[in-house]
Amino acid sequence: MRTLVFQMPDRGGSPGPRFRVGRPSRRVRTLLMTLGVLAVLVIAFVIFAGFWTDWLWYDSINYSSVYTTMMWTKIGLFSVFGVLMALAVGFNIYLAHRLRPPLSAMSVEQQSLDRYRMAVAPYKTWLLVGISALVGLIAGASASGQWRTWLQWVNSTDFHVKDPQFHKDVSFYTFDLPWYRFLLSFGFAATVLCLVAAAIVHYLYGGLRITSPGARATAAATSHLSVLLGVFVALKAVAYWLDRYALAVKSSGFKATDGWTGLRYVDANAYLPAKTILFCIAIVCAGLFFVTLWRRTWSLPVIGFGLMVLSAILIGGLYPAIVQKFQVQPNEQAKEAPYIAKNIKATREAYGIEDTDVKPYKGESAASQKELRAAADTTAALRLLDPNVVSPTFQQLQQVRGYYQFPKTLDVDRYKIGGKEQDTVVGLRELNVGGITEKNWVNSHFKYTHGYGMVAAKGTTTQSDGDPLFTERNLPPEGDLGEYEPRIYFGEETTQYSIVGGPTKEIDYSDNSGEKSYTYQGKGGVSLDNPLTKAAYAVTFNEPQIMYSGAIGEGSRIMYDRTPKERVEAVAPWLTIDRDPYPAVVDGRIQWIVDAYTTTNGYPYASRTTLGDTTTDSLTEGEQRELLTPDNQVNYIRNSVKATVDAYDGTVKLYQWDTEDPVLKTWMKAFPGTVEKRDKISPELMEHLRYPQDLFKVQRELLTRYHVTKPETFFSGSEAWKVPADPTMGDTVGAKDLPPYYLSMKLPGQDAQAFSLTSTFVPNQRENLSSFMAVNADASSKDYGTIRLLKLPSNSTVDGPKLVQSRFNSKPAIADEINILARGDSEVQYGNLLTVPLEGGLLYVEPVYVKGTGTTRLPLLKKVLVTYGEETAFEDTLEKALNVVFGVESPTTPTEPEKPGEPTKPTTPTDPTVRQALADIQKAIDDAEEARKNGDWKAFGEAQDDIQDALRRAQDAERRAGNQKNGAEDTSRETEKATPPRSQKEE
Repeated sequence: MRTLVFQMPDRGGSPGPRFRVGRPSRRVRTLLMTLGVLAVLVIAFVIFAGFWTDWLWYDSINYSSVYTTMMWTKIGLFSVFGVLMALAVGFNIYLAHRLRPPLSAMSVEQQSLDRYRMAVAPYKTWLLVGISALVGLIAGASASGQWRTWLQWVNSTDFHVKDPQFHKDVSFYTFDLPWYRFLLSFGFAATVLCLVAAAIVHYLYGGLRITSPGARATAAATSHLSVLLGVFVALKAVAYWLDRYALAVKSSGFKATDGWTGLRYVDANAYLPAKTILFCIAIVCAGLFFVTLWRRTWSLPVIGFGLMVLSAILIGGLYPAIVQKFQVQPNEQAKEAPYIAKNIKATREAYGIEDTDVKPYKGESAASQKELRAAADTTAALRLLDPNVVSPTFQQLQQVRGYYQFPKTLDVDRYKIGGKEQDTVVGLRELNVGGITEKNWVNSHFKYTHGYGMVAAKGTTTQSDGDPLFTERNLPPEGDLGEYEPRIYFGEETTQYSIVGGPTKEIDYSDNSGEKSYTYQGKGGVSLDNPLTKAAYAVTFNEPQIMYSGAIGEGSRIMYDRTPKERVEAVAPWLTIDRDPYPAVVDGRIQWIVDAYTTTNGYPYASRTTLGDTTTDSLTEGEQRELLTPDNQVNYIRNSVKATVDAYDGTVKLYQWDTEDPVLKTWMKAFPGTVEKRDKISPELMEHLRYPQDLFKVQRELLTRYHVTKPETFFSGSEAWKVPADPTMGDTVGAKDLPPYYLSMKLPGQDAQAFSLTSTFVPNQRENLSSFMAVNADASSKDYGTIRLLKLPSNSTVDGPKLVQSRFNSKPAIADEINILARGDSEVQYGNLLTVPLEGGLLYVEPVYVKGTGTTRLPLLKKVLVTYGEETAFEDTLEKALNVVFGVESPTTPTEPEKPGEPTKPTTPTDPTVRQALADIQKAIDDAEEARKNGDWKAFGEAQDDIQDALRRAQDAERRAGNQKNGAEDTSRETEKATPPRSQKEE
């Protein structure tokens, strides 16, 4: 046995004690080897568990082909490109070593490298294999991430639309060009790595000398490195050629259009010819590098490379700048007009807005008051129940148990009630793990496993006290939806895993007769009958109890990834998912309906938009969005798939909705059998499908600019619109867009109401209404998806949403009523501000909710604000408010003077602060009206701020006075209690 001896010097420098270190004993070596093997096995099992549980999950919902296709594609790309990179680098290292000179020149430089050569010599083969393997692994991992690009390229489908510049099918830009770009980047990376590796080896073995007077290289090294440089320059030539086509999908800021895509005048007349010239120069330069195989000199290649660099600066940079400065800028509108026209056409096609029906709309009505009142009842089903406000009310009245919850934002759907279709606000009573009284592993994952039942309420009316008028309610469910499976194992709020179907009974629901138990009977989740499966899930969820718990037995199934969004994303990772899945009772089951999109950012000439920004409004600002992220830029989108997720067993079904979409056809070829044909959608499911909100928001944002079809008008920006800020959120800095609203309504020219998604536009620098937008959202209608714009005259003075809200707030009588509603701890909350075209004018309706005092604070509908033209009403019911606005009834509280020129004399308040505040309000109202007439919107906004400030001062003063009065009354009552009545005194 070999022994190593170490002798440490003492502090004085003399030899110190010696230490002997021997080889570990056989027992220690065996123990270390055993521990090493066990560590490798543990790591291997952890990796295996991840793959195994993923496959089991996909297999449980019959989408194992999706998983295998993705995995084999990734493995194939990893292997092919990893091997190619390893072979390329390894071969060049080997070749450089073989081409080394037989004897290194004994210069100082080479002498200093001798020790490195000697150190490397025993391990040359291992180093070659190790370096090659390392670069191969890195390249393979990078290539496997391109599995989507590969599948799209190999399964590409033609669009049958050609770009206007190169006349190539759009599929070349969406499917082919990205793959060619990847191949080019891989070629560049391989060439650079080979060049660096070869240069190092040549230098190490004397084929390349740097520090000697003048850099020197042997003939063999010169030829080798020249060929690699020639390959690099040849690839650069290919890059120049592809850059020509990339101009059609190049983004650049142009005027107010940040996402402008496509060629402009300078691109077509300067950059395009420059790229062609540079391509030719690069080909010649690459040839000069290859010529060194015979000439053995660097002079010609260096000259050629210098010429290429100089040309890239002059032709590729300076020349386009000169063209832009001296040809385009002096007459930019005329020069850019043809390219703007191409961009407008492509953008409207790519976003599905090319067939938008634009009609002029006066914004003023000539109809009589009686006609307007009659039309108000038939034009729209005015929804008073705001799904974004009433969730706390549903929670308080229908939660039943603390371990149930409703989502913060409810959904709008349609159900037939009494044979008539009714806009309905719906929500599911989902499981709330945070509401479990006694939390432990069994309760959290075995006992409390599912929610129970749908709750629905009429959208157009409420009860007399402001409560929702429920059409489906209570436990067990009762109402108008009929018999259906009420258990909700998969939902938006269900994020934890559950183990069901085994020996442990689940809590089903509770009613007056007590708690009910249940054992899961469906096929959802993954069976845990196999011990290997249990071990894999114990590792995956880091929960050892899954291995040995007695709560798991025959028939046990584990459920996870339970939100509709997660499940659809998993089975179709090539889709972008809408923000708002919604539930519906379909064929006796609760089904989550999920809208999904196919997108690309390679549609030539179509401007790009950022989905994360475009689809955010005042109601979604705080929501988390994984797929619609800020960097997810697209310039083509289609609602190509309608998906459903069964709330009981988690079954996912994908239906082909857009039968003409080439992107969807491409993915259907890549994943055959995953998307069912459109005719497989049942009639009952079709009744609940609707136009998706995220797509509508994207189209709405594009239409702010692309409603214009004339290049001259687009260039000037004079007709640009914007989506108004949500006025119900207050005048906050950076206020978000007004959200679109679902509403059954009848537009001018239509015979009957249609379920629609609606929004409004205002001019860029003003708050007057410029247009009203609506899309038919009823999927069973032949008119589904038709976008209509009612365009008001450019000089229209019709108030937009912000001005309407300001008018509400500036009416003294309304302000007084709101102050009364907000007294004490109560809080006034505005609902959705609905806009409805009515007989040539615009009707605005806004429900007003009041959150009461106490811990419940559920919002109840108390008032309805209505305005039409110059008339405004603030009443307890919608019918009363419409009657007042259209002169059928007198207002409960007059909002205008009783006689022209004779204002109603208000009661003079005694509090000096209130008097001053009211005077300030009147002055601010006068200032606001004057500013509105003059079009001075800055002054108008300042006046509105003054009104709000004065209202707050008056409200605070009244609250203080009320508190003092209540205190005095309390003192008086205490005195009365302490002083006996007169009769008692006499007795």
